Amino acid sequence: MGALENKVALVTGASKGIGGELARGLAIEGARVVVNYRNDQAGAQETCKAITDAGGEAIAIQADVSLGAGARSLITETCERLGRIDVLVNNAARTRFGPAVDVNDEDFDDVVNTNLRGTFFASTEAAKHMLKQGGGTIVNISTCSVALQIEWHSVYTMSKGGIEALTAQLALELAPTVRVNAIAPGPTKVARSLAYDPNIEETWGPVIPMGRMCLPSDYVGPLIFLASDSSAFLSGEVLHVDGAWSVQGKVPPMAELDLSGDFERS
Repeated sequence: MGALENKVALVTGASKGIGGELARGLAIEGARVVVNYRNDQAGAQETCKAITDAGGEAIAIQADVSLGAGARSLITETCERLGRIDVLVNNAARTRFGPAVDVNDEDFDDVVNTNLRGTFFASTEAAKHMLKQGGGTIVNISTCSVALQIEWHSVYTMSKGGIEALTAQLALELAPTVRVNAIAPGPTKVARSLAYDPNIEETWGPVIPMGRMCLPSDYVGPLIFLASDSSAFLSGEVLHVDGAWSVQGKVPPMAELDLSGDFERS
């Protein structure tokens, strides 16, 4: 029996990267997994196939969580199709890195609506079901840059700081029935970061005390811990999984990265 046997888990933004890895990790522990995506249907189906090929159960649900209605409909469809929701992982995120003085309304809305609005309304809608069914866990994905800022991350860090405040607030309001915690990842080697800098491992590895960039798989164990009964008395916490980066805090210069893709992603 896995730690999440017979549980239903939903991961927002799970078509690729960290979200896809978290979805696969939840399935390995026995959860029936909902893979949410906004535009990347092919990626979501690939995540589902990886899960089902390994003997797990997964379905893909399209929803734009940057809209309150989209976030709420995602929870509703999950419960209609799988009967309940036991674990919500708020992973969907946008970045749009660049100097704070260059941020415009479109940049601001894109990041804040996805990261903060989506997390809020997905969490509150899921909480209604969890309270009725007598239990559940919410795990929010924050960032280590809330603890130790990185230049050109202003709107992104602001939105994630809001997520950490929301984590504490909901942990208080939803106790003792629903637990709410967060994971704060460090600089992570995914396709998006490699687009910024093909040699990003060589750039970031030396400034992280553990000697390498984070990998999506590094977050699976912490997620299973927070989502399962292993952390039954833990709520309102932010778990930093960043190879001690936020302890030391050296940062390569952002100006050397190619950030153009941030403003082209759909």
